[in-house]
Amino acid sequence: METIERIKQQLSENPIMLYMKGSPKFPSCGFSARAVEAIINCQVPFGYVDILQHPDIRAELPKFANWPTFPQLWVEGELIGGCDIILEMFQKGELQPLLKETAAKYADPEQAE
Repeated sequence: METIERIKQQLSENPIMLYMKGSPKFPSCGFSARAVEAIINCQVPFGYVDILQHPDIRAELPKFANWPTFPQLWVEGELIGGCDIILEMFQKGELQPLLKETAAKYADPEQAE
């Protein structure tokens, strides 16, 4: 259960979390590249895990999430979806307010001044 506990901890520490192949600067697959581009365009801080560096998370997260593919976007511990859903939400203008409201909720009040 150690891997699942680590996933839960990552999700609790990062209100906006992307599990992806590669990193935001160097995505390792087209789906991750398109997903991270949409999230970056929302201009909010987010956490990420490179599943290629963490084979245990790559193996366990699809079972935990009941979602077979990567990338996976999580907001406040809830799975939003993968690349297609992220892009569709972005194009409809639904992703930006969701991520901005979430980021604002968890922003450091010291920095907001």
